[in-house]
Amino acid sequence: MFNKVKPPRTLARWFINRVDRDAGAAITHLKVHKLLYYAQAWAMANFNKPIFDEDMQAWTHGPVVPSVWQKYKDSGWQTIPPESPVHLGDEKLESYLEIVFERYGKYSAKELERMTHNDDPWRQTRGDLPLEARCTTPIDKKLIRNFYAKKIKKEWK
Repeated sequence: MFNKVKPPRTLARWFINRVDRDAGAAITHLKVHKLLYYAQAWAMANFNKPIFDEDMQAWTHGPVVPSVWQKYKDSGWQTIPPESPVHLGDEKLESYLEIVFERYGKYSAKELERMTHNDDPWRQTRGDLPLEARCTTPIDKKLIRNFYAKKIKKEWK
């Protein structure tokens, strides 16, 4: 199990720095949010514990962490440059994030967006809102946990 929750901006920096730029890979803040979503979702499903406390919201382009959006909003759709290295001080968490990155990092930001749009937590939180409508409703962590736990045949009380 992980030592403790980390700030989502720290985890975002980890993902930003993880990209293999030498191989031509890039990362936008749209992709960062989706990687954070899947990291949170699978931690909740597997361990019933979040890796960050801040709620994600059901925005037009999928789940978003508001503090991370605030930090990277000026990058728009452009690639985020590497940042100063981040040391999480938690080998288990780093190994876990590496697994999430290996699983989801290969997809484009738009592919990840489509994937999250098909997931019940985002869809149920937005309800009948039109896609272009603003939504700042938090996606319930238990809804995320239960949706992904069901995929691995786990059940949390």
